[in-house]
Amino acid sequence: MHLLYDLGIWLYGLILRLISPFYAKAKLWVEGRRGIFIRLEQTVESGSHPIWFHFASLGEFEQGRSVMEGIKKKYPDEKILITFFSPSGFEVRKNTPLADYVFYLPADTSRNARRFLDIVQPKLAVFTKYEYWYHYFKELDRRQVQLLMISSIFREEQVFFKWYGGFFRSILKRVTFFFTQNTDSVLWLKSIGITQAGLAGDTRFDRVVELPKQRRSIAEVEDFLLGSGVVLVAGSTWLPDEQLLAELLSAQKGLKIILAPHEIHDSHIRDVQQLFPKSLLLSQYATYNAVEKQQATVLVIDNIGMLSSLYGYGELAYIGGGFGAGIHNTLEAATYGLPVIFGPKYAKFQEAVDLIEVGAGFSISTVAELFEVFEALQHHVKLENASFASAKYVKEKAGATQIIMRYLADFL
Repeated sequence: MHLLYDLGIWLYGLILRLISPFYAKAKLWVEGRRGIFIRLEQTVESGSHPIWFHFASLGEFEQGRSVMEGIKKKYPDEKILITFFSPSGFEVRKNTPLADYVFYLPADTSRNARRFLDIVQPKLAVFTKYEYWYHYFKELDRRQVQLLMISSIFREEQVFFKWYGGFFRSILKRVTFFFTQNTDSVLWLKSIGITQAGLAGDTRFDRVVELPKQRRSIAEVEDFLLGSGVVLVAGSTWLPDEQLLAELLSAQKGLKIILAPHEIHDSHIRDVQQLFPKSLLLSQYATYNAVEKQQATVLVIDNIGMLSSLYGYGELAYIGGGFGAGIHNTLEAATYGLPVIFGPKYAKFQEAVDLIEVGAGFSISTVAELFEVFEALQHHVKLENASFASAKYVKEKAGATQIIMRYLADFL
């Protein structure tokens, strides 16, 4: 299995190199790792022994943000080094003030792991949720560097709990301690002989609970919403989500949608504009005349970084991704007390399951189901109850960062 793993890592890198001339993300992945060890040697101060945080992408960064903020506040002299696997994380957060160094993670080979750790010499390593890399974990263990997993979550169907999952279980056993999102995860780890785990919760709650206090006003949005009826904020949408929303909009007079697509490249924005003929682009808002603004029913957010403030303008939220790999962040909407609607692929996301259970989340698979949920939430009592449950859920789940920081106090 070890050899198959190494072959898989090699093939993955080869495929990305082959397709990089044709796909922007693949090109960023390849070019971001070119000459990376020279850049590490030139940038990371010798003997600084940074705390190393690794994130798959942007969502995982949000799970680690509150812990990094806690370290910066309590231990200001500690250096923080961040690595990302995905370009969508690195490109957005490469200049984050929370870190002293930000890099792509070199591919998980034995040689790369040794060389990376020889240069970085981390005091501590913190990984999030699903990121398990055989050679990095093995090398950290060999060097007796503490390795923590935060916001980790496990389910019965994962390979670790199958009869053929021995190799993958061996990766987990290199972890010093797991801070899990739920009790079930602790029990699943215990079932395979891993007892160095405890319930902490999801660190994202500690981040999102503060968002309403930090929310910024957006003049163009406020102008667009003047005299509006119901406002739905649709975040991180993909084409299947947008097609459903277009049908909803055509049937609902007085509805206005603030639409923040997951992909904002030119071709997708053109597709969105075709779906919503009376839509305006935020980036061009100043160029529209009064009539165009008055008739518009959709404001398309063709940039990144605003979504956590945009939810503050809504009464309802639609979260995209549920017709693809899985839904995006529901918590940024829930913290404002918005009922959240999303597609059918949500089972891997504990917060979505919980929001449905408390009456603040609603999964839909068809346009008819979307209509049904939307109509139900037009009733004042139903909307009020769902909104209250949404905000209450986020507040009650905060606190994971405190637990992790108490653990870190023994090592920093």
